[in-house]
Amino acid sequence: MGKLLALAARRGDILEVDIDTGTTTVFVSGPNRAPDGLTEDPKTGRVYWTAGSGSIERVDADGGGRTTIVPVGGAGTPGLLTADWVEGKLYWCDREGMRVMSCDPDGENVETLVDRSAVPGADEQSRRCAGLAVDHGRGQVYWTQQDPGGRGRIFRITAAPAPDPAHRADLEILWSGLPEPIGLALDLDDEYVYWTGRGAPPAGNTLSRAPIPAPGVAGRPPEILATGFAEATGPALTADRKHVYIGDLAGGIHEVDVTERTTRPVARTGTPLTGLLIRTHER
Repeated sequence: MGKLLALAARRGDILEVDIDTGTTTVFVSGPNRAPDGLTEDPKTGRVYWTAGSGSIERVDADGGGRTTIVPVGGAGTPGLLTADWVEGKLYWCDREGMRVMSCDPDGENVETLVDRSAVPGADEQSRRCAGLAVDHGRGQVYWTQQDPGGRGRIFRITAAPAPDPAHRADLEILWSGLPEPIGLALDLDDEYVYWTGRGAPPAGNTLSRAPIPAPGVAGRPPEILATGFAEATGPALTADRKHVYIGDLAGGIHEVDVTERTTRPVARTGTPLTGLLIRTHER
């Protein structure tokens, strides 16, 4: 069926996983300074990832040509990473800086789109940004604020920078009271938002989805598609929207059949996994 890339946070490697056989090889060897999020340019096959040192790096489609595009400290404390390849922008969450940020694929024009660091009456944990996704057609960015206290939220803004990132008039709270939402994925054909959540069962350690809300409308209650993960990462949604791939901090990769609501183990890597993506570039 294809290949997955997964970030082995503790080892610092990027792993390539055969979806059918579960065979795992090292695509980029560490140390990568606690990598967290990754994305791939579908045209060039270049792979980009965030590192715990506050940098963003990339390699060519074959794993060579490793380059740092945002220097150490320039990306804050970057978590999950996504991109709008039509617009030519990378987006990531600065977790401890409580920001959503962007830059060009060459690392130029680093900008802060949202700054949640000074939200009144909120503790720091509830303002930490985690995962994000981009809707190019509507020009919107979605992101999660995980809050391990069961008050997690999912937000949306327009992708354009604002004069004051701390006070955006277009900011929408789509869902609240969620069990620590982490990663996000958008199904723009069938109009769904998918996300992984952590926390105590039955609501935590899950893959959930809900319809994309209309402008100014709060999200409908989500449906849980799968559960039982060991602190889920991902999700990575196939182009036909039939399957979603999930990693977890126990080192597992799982395939969820969206229609049948069944889960199949794909691989056991033996190391905690953070970012996950489906390779789309033909090498």
